[in-house]
Amino acid sequence: MPPTRVREWSVSDITETANQWLTNEDLETVRGRVPMVYVDAVPVRVDALGEVTHVGLLLRAMADGTVSRALVTGRILFGERIRSALMRHLEKDLGPMALPRIPANPTPFTVAEYFPDPTVSGYHDPRQHAVSLAYVVPIAGDVEPSEDALDLAWVTPEEANSDEVRREMTGGHDRLLRLALAHVCQLP
Repeated sequence: MPPTRVREWSVSDITETANQWLTNEDLETVRGRVPMVYVDAVPVRVDALGEVTHVGLLLRAMADGTVSRALVTGRILFGERIRSALMRHLEKDLGPMALPRIPANPTPFTVAEYFPDPTVSGYHDPRQHAVSLAYVVPIAGDVEPSEDALDLAWVTPEEANSDEVRREMTGGHDRLLRLALAHVCQLP
């Protein structure tokens, strides 16, 4: 078997923050060797008392060609703060006028660990092992799905917890949604 060619890294590759994106080749190499760090966000509408009245669920085309309901999710870039990653992904998926209210203390309500093997944790990402910090984020503005989000539906917590909606979700997002609903005291 021929030896595997390993890319040589310089200190500037690691410390340079102006170039935040890895090439596709470098990304695949890294994904094959280390867990990636992500954020998951459950967008919600809240009333004047701060109680969740609606949950925002994206309709997204998945890598396998299917369409499913999903949460806002994405990688944290090297040198990027968690709150900046949350804002970037929420604005990317919900539009620039969504006006997300990032918590003053960005402590996740849970940590989800995604694996290429769906039997390991119940959270599945066929591309990689990823560790994701999960947040419930109130949305104050107007939402216009963008990027690879096809649509966004605002559903009540009861509807979000229904078998019908949960069957439309893949990769463990149904489990994460249920944990989010429990976190905001919205499970029956």
